[in-house]
Amino acid sequence: MKILIVGAGPAGLYLGYLIRRQQPDAAVRIVEQNPPDSTFGFGVVFSERALEFLREDDGETYDLITPAMETWTDLTVAHRGERIRIDGIGFAAIGRLDLLRLLRRRTASAGVAPEFGRAISSREELAGYDLVVGADGVNSFVRGCHADRFGTAIASLRNKFAWYGTTKGFDTLTQTFVATEEGHFNAHHYRHAPGMSPPGRPKGESRAREREGSPISTFVFECDPATWERVGFGALDDAATMTRCGQVFAETLDGHALVSNRSVWRNFPIVRNERWSVDNAVLVGDALHTAHFSIGSGTRLAMEDVIALALALRDHPRDVRDALAAYEAARRPIVEKLVAAASASGEWYERFPEHMRLPPWAFAMSYIQRSGRIDRERLRKLSPRFVAGYEAAT
Repeated sequence: MKILIVGAGPAGLYLGYLIRRQQPDAAVRIVEQNPPDSTFGFGVVFSERALEFLREDDGETYDLITPAMETWTDLTVAHRGERIRIDGIGFAAIGRLDLLRLLRRRTASAGVAPEFGRAISSREELAGYDLVVGADGVNSFVRGCHADRFGTAIASLRNKFAWYGTTKGFDTLTQTFVATEEGHFNAHHYRHAPGMSPPGRPKGESRAREREGSPISTFVFECDPATWERVGFGALDDAATMTRCGQVFAETLDGHALVSNRSVWRNFPIVRNERWSVDNAVLVGDALHTAHFSIGSGTRLAMEDVIALALALRDHPRDVRDALAAYEAARRPIVEKLVAAASASGEWYERFPEHMRLPPWAFAMSYIQRSGRIDRERLRKLSPRFVAGYEAAT
């Protein structure tokens, strides 16, 4: 089987490895338009189970990645100067570039060498393959070649956000909300690299990062459109934008600077497709569906997509279309449930200035229930200290 994978993000790299592991005779080509160490943003955050979905079937990859991850068992909501800790809601994070480098090691171990700096720009370049996989993100070229047949719909949320890093380390994933005379702001921030050298890490690693000014935390700055207009962010360059963001969150950053990496203002895109495959072309990850970054599941969804696709190809080795149908049938119900939760979370953030009228404990409860996946009794089991504090305060 001759396979073209367009995109060498986590999904494309991991799929190349999986296919060759399961089908050693497959001819796998991975093409990526960017250089190998070019990536936007800083950290990748996973929800509580992190990479547990890899442990049973791919222990080697699990053992490679998990030691490089930062983990914590609580999250924090900061509102009106009060920091409320929600126990039992854990996350894990890793630098995006670190994750890509580790996954490139896996593809290399399977004999696959991605072609970097190579853009696919014509439909003719997709010809001659048994299977073409669009792992090329929100602006997927593969999807664009058949947008009418995929039934693609793309919309944007209203809030503006920009993705920064900082040398400030944080104990937990934290959501900090700030109201000023100009409007309402929110920061999603979490560490994705060690703030100190834990057991098993090279001594002095964090000190080296600090000397180099390397960010150890991700800092996503968000505001509603009315605030964005009042501040005049559209007229500010990158340096002025970072200065203004740093002023809003001066207490949170505690003297640490923000670091930019193509940190342009964005509106979160909602990508949906009625069909997951067209002829021999199939979509995975953000090319297929986006999940709002507030639930920390985008990369995991993409990696689980390619696990399901690789299994379907293994189970239907003689008919690609049967394999693609099996992939969609197995995966779509799971994805739709998670995407619905992500959409509910995204909509909560669209109205976060309204929610900020609530006192801190009520606000924190609204936040943790925003996706509709957790009721009070389930939360009581997961986060007994938080629920007890909420009930005492209200």
